[in-house]
Amino acid sequence: MKTLHLKAPAKVNYRLDVIRRRPDGYHELRMIMQRIDLCDDVVITVSDFPGIRVTCGREGVPDGPGNIAWRAANALLSMTDNNLGLDISITKNIPVAAGLGGGSSDGATVLMGVNELLGLKLPEDRLMEIGVKLGADVPFFIFKKSALAEGIGERLTAITEIPALWLVLVNPNIHVSTAWVYQNLQLTTDKVAHIISLLYKSVDDVCEILANDLEIVTLMRFPVICEIKRRLVATGACGALMSGSGPTVFGVFDSEGSARLAEQELAKESGWFVIAVKTLEN
Repeated sequence: MKTLHLKAPAKVNYRLDVIRRRPDGYHELRMIMQRIDLCDDVVITVSDFPGIRVTCGREGVPDGPGNIAWRAANALLSMTDNNLGLDISITKNIPVAAGLGGGSSDGATVLMGVNELLGLKLPEDRLMEIGVKLGADVPFFIFKKSALAEGIGERLTAITEIPALWLVLVNPNIHVSTAWVYQNLQLTTDKVAHIISLLYKSVDDVCEILANDLEIVTLMRFPVICEIKRRLVATGACGALMSGSGPTVFGVFDSEGSARLAEQELAKESGWFVIAVKTLEN
């Protein structure tokens, strides 16, 4: 039996602009995203026993067909005429429903892994076409570069330059539904999409673009997000922002040492998930 052991990285949004609501019900977005070294562990094994079996064992994450990893595997397995099966085991290290893209990354990782294991040789752009039908952030994880994402997230442009950064993630162990956030977003007019740079030479350059149109929705229901942002800045962050639909907040630090000190200080808060992470290179 062939087996692959893979890492599925999380992401953060340095920028998330909601431009308009589209006629199809989706929202037109513009985002700056970068992957980080907080990863789920994904093991994919080809089996002689037909069918797809996904196990995770994490509360809030379904096993079987309800898991995006199952749907990703099924999308590729259905392209073959063999009777092979797939066993997929996911160890979740990324908080669930946290604005960090963990589910989308799992789905993207399974698409890439199954493509390799079954020898399908599908090109990256084809995998991205399949992936966007599973989730808007899936193509980004297949792209594997820091990116400007537009449309619903499927139109990707590589960031020309961005520094390696140290971040501290803080999650108050609250689950936030992305669908709920968008349903409660009040868009009065379409936003003018000003040009955003693809070149960031320093921590300060990144901090200058920090903005998230979804933050106001989530923090109105969970004001602890404001407290977390304040605490991150107080412990030395150059800037702080909620990632995605939240509730995870990240602080941007100018060194590993300052990030580790902040991690130690904030970890004293009972009930919070706190971790220092490094961004991944393109």
